[in-house]
Amino acid sequence: MKKIVLMLIVLAFNFNLKAQDGLEAILLAGVQDANKLTEAYMNPAMKGLIYGMNSGWYHTAKAHKKFGFDISIGLNASIVPSKDEFFKFADLGLSSSTTSTSVIGATVAGSNSLEAPIEIKAVVEGQQVTANFTMPAGVKEDLPLNAVPTPSVQFSLGLPKQFDVMIRLVPEVGSNDVKGNLLGLGLKKEITNWFGVFEKTPLHISLLGAYTSMDVNYNIQNDSSISGSNQEATFNLSSYTVQAIASLNFPIINFYGGIGYAAGTSEFKMKGTYDLEYNTGLPSPNDKKVKTVTDPVNLDFEASGIRATVGARLSLGFFKIFADYTVQEYNTISGGFAFSFR
Repeated sequence: MKKIVLMLIVLAFNFNLKAQDGLEAILLAGVQDANKLTEAYMNPAMKGLIYGMNSGWYHTAKAHKKFGFDISIGLNASIVPSKDEFFKFADLGLSSSTTSTSVIGATVAGSNSLEAPIEIKAVVEGQQVTANFTMPAGVKEDLPLNAVPTPSVQFSLGLPKQFDVMIRLVPEVGSNDVKGNLLGLGLKKEITNWFGVFEKTPLHISLLGAYTSMDVNYNIQNDSSISGSNQEATFNLSSYTVQAIASLNFPIINFYGGIGYAAGTSEFKMKGTYDLEYNTGLPSPNDKKVKTVTDPVNLDFEASGIRATVGARLSLGFFKIFADYTVQEYNTISGGFAFSFR
């Protein structure tokens, strides 16, 4: 269970360790431009996490018998469209103080080799100053299928009247540097008996609703390239999905699918104080100018849309293997195995 949140932490706060300056160096662009650059860089990861968290909730529409249960271990991979692997600086509305010799920059889902030099010309306390940093490259080559992964461990329990309750729970794990927790709740209600003609057929029909929240705190201070105090990044995600699902259940294999709606929001903040150092062009000791900013980054991301899923499950007694494909803004592949009883 611990590894689930730790994997999500690595993704959510993967500031690309290959970058020379660390993502916090973007703050040299000034608060407004830094927010725009950070948002452009991280957008695919945030949207991919939302779509992934809303996936993999079911592999059959059939409800458990009373107090029957299953434990599912799976992985959802939200495929990032090629258009979201990069951004154009001209589209961000940056101030004239922030310029780049590159036309495009990589997002976190972009190429590992695409870095963009940034030049800053600003005024600090009436003094003309300059600074340079490099926008980090992406991590595309390190992601399976160029997809944002969201692993899950899920417990489902059958209740009376053909209800199933589903739980994804990871208490706070990590260390003093990085820690996070996750909670997901789902409810499935089989409604096959509403359509009497189907009750004696392999077809099962259900309604599903699910909600997930995740919170992560990352201590930037120890690895920061910028001096300051109380430097940390926080990431909070909330997502939900409502779906109508159906399955054809046979002794060895069943086919399932669903259609519905998924949405979510995520919030990213960089807190603490950051002492930004600029060059004045004057002889030492007047060659540097420092500007301190506090809680400089506060971003909100959202994703939503209609989704449709098709999949299949192989049953080997109580052991199940499943895989499905969801068509949505970030198409998602889900797969895994489950131990199911009753």
